[in-house]
Amino acid sequence: MVLEVHPPREQLRRGKNEVVQRYFRWRIQGNPDPYRVLGRGRPYKILLVLGHMRSGSSLLTHILNANPAILGYGETHLKYRTEADFKRLLQRVYWRGQEFRTLQDLGNLCMPHDYVMDKLLHTNKILDGQILCSSQVYALFLLREPQRSLASILALKAHLSPEQVLAYYQERLATLVEYGRLINDTHRMLLLTHADLIHRTDAVFVALQRVLQTPTGFSERYEVLKTTGQRGVGDSEGNITAGRIVRIQRPLQQTLPSAIIHQGQIAFQQCCQQLSSLCTGVDGV
Repeated sequence: MVLEVHPPREQLRRGKNEVVQRYFRWRIQGNPDPYRVLGRGRPYKILLVLGHMRSGSSLLTHILNANPAILGYGETHLKYRTEADFKRLLQRVYWRGQEFRTLQDLGNLCMPHDYVMDKLLHTNKILDGQILCSSQVYALFLLREPQRSLASILALKAHLSPEQVLAYYQERLATLVEYGRLINDTHRMLLLTHADLIHRTDAVFVALQRVLQTPTGFSERYEVLKTTGQRGVGDSEGNITAGRIVRIQRPLQQTLPSAIIHQGQIAFQQCCQQLSSLCTGVDGV
């Protein structure tokens, strides 16, 4: 048996990573409360970005993560059955959502954030909707109109037919309404669309700060993270690496039958209407 020997620099890096991960495990698992960790008085709040594929969720999560009260990096692909699973979110986000390369990065061990964030775009991630009922869980619902959404999904998932893409879109929007009904607390939910984020940016930022009660506001500019553009974490093909909101839309590479777009538009309008009655809106109603 041949043992793999790493150069001293690599050994040091691996040792450092192990120490940091053990530290986070100790603090997070040391308190049995799903929202609390050792050495910190106040509980965490869980921020879930609930949308569908190609809704602009990567842009939104980067904007959110640029706020010092929020930590996340995109899709963690965790599944949630009980509130105890939020401990895994804390551990995943505090390790992958930060850098630990310099002495200055030691400040990232303080765990000062108010929110830890995950992005959920598929119905198989929430295994029991009752976890949404916790007063510590906040939700941002993000929707995008069907023409660009469906075409973009089809370009990303070339193995799917237009009918399959439509079915995903319809099912996902219906599920988002179910989530809103489960949460059933206007003060913990905000509904916005991709068009709002791009064309009513200032109003969206005001609404975000109003709902999340963050000490500081939000900005169009954000940090490009080590996970930015990684497939499976977020947008790997768009303008996400620009570090700011880009309002020029790319040409559509796919065309869909008008009947598909029409059915998608019906689902979009119904979802917007139903969630509007459950959530805080960008205009505060």
